[in-house]
Amino acid sequence: MKRLIHLLACCCIVITTAMAQHTPLKIAVIGLTHTHVHWILGRPADDKVVIVGIVETNTDLAKRYTQQHGLSMDLVYASMDELIQKVKPDAVTAFGTIYDHLEVVEKFAPLGIHVMVEKPLAVNMTHAKKMQALAKKYGIHLLTNYETTWYPTVHAAVEQLNSDSIGNLTQLVIRDGHKGPLKIGVNKEFLEWLTDPVKNGGGAITDFGCYGANIATWILKGEKPLSVIAVKQQLQKENNPEVDDESTIILTYKNSKATIQASWNWPIGRKDMEVYGTKGVIYADTRNDFRIRFAEGYDGYTETKSKLPERPSPYNDPFAFFAAVINKEITLPPYDLSSLENNMIVVEILDAARLAAKKGKAVRIK
Repeated sequence: MKRLIHLLACCCIVITTAMAQHTPLKIAVIGLTHTHVHWILGRPADDKVVIVGIVETNTDLAKRYTQQHGLSMDLVYASMDELIQKVKPDAVTAFGTIYDHLEVVEKFAPLGIHVMVEKPLAVNMTHAKKMQALAKKYGIHLLTNYETTWYPTVHAAVEQLNSDSIGNLTQLVIRDGHKGPLKIGVNKEFLEWLTDPVKNGGGAITDFGCYGANIATWILKGEKPLSVIAVKQQLQKENNPEVDDESTIILTYKNSKATIQASWNWPIGRKDMEVYGTKGVIYADTRNDFRIRFAEGYDGYTETKSKLPERPSPYNDPFAFFAAVINKEITLPPYDLSSLENNMIVVEILDAARLAAKKGKAVRIK
């Protein structure tokens, strides 16, 4: 009998452990006005994450999106406080304005609830430092999500660079953007704050400049630029009267430089980059299209092309990745694309870029 009880106890431990490994992370969605929210609302059901609540004050928007994705309006709460009273999520994802990111962290960090925000981390360094302090004080993960973090070509480029296939890094050219929010038809709830200098922290320089700053900081392993030069313009004043829609940021480092072209004026939407070394260049043309050119003589080269498959789970999905980090299945490497330390530097770069564009001269980073 004792042996049977022991065996049953062992079975219970094994079953409990197995169940724990497959218990989905309980996530609440804070805000629906950032249309990247469809990424999680329309995510196929699996055992990684489950949405246990949504906070949105705009009832019409909440009805549209829940109906679109087959979700119940019973999940929707009018405030973060109401959500907290009814639901205890393990983590939250912020899909409201960038300005609101601070309030989300202020509300959930003291409860020990982890936070992922949509890029960029914050509208400025004042907000970012408060968020960082809260995350450290209460021991939560504070991650930032970028679309390009999940691109196979972005990771392949760094793997090739680190393997010394193109020699030492000399420069990065990173281009991101589209025709502009109005031209691509973003909904009114998103457009209202995306083109607001306070709620978004700027126009294209913020919206798309953050991608290049994030990738450059990752590739350079947390090295800060020595100086930041930036220019910004309004080429669609009628569509973006309060913010820039065209910007170029140049980051100078000790042994290299990065040129970031962030624009709402591209004829075709793009998220691509070029990585230059002393022996060749890597092209991450799209999410999956990848090329390497090796120099031959003055202007000759040999080229290899490939179509890369998606990365394996959880490295292909921000929410599965978030769950894996919280469950300690993954430890973020230093200055990882999603990490707080990387994205503090991103905000510092964006602050410097906006100041440089305003002053018309380089801003040095301490």
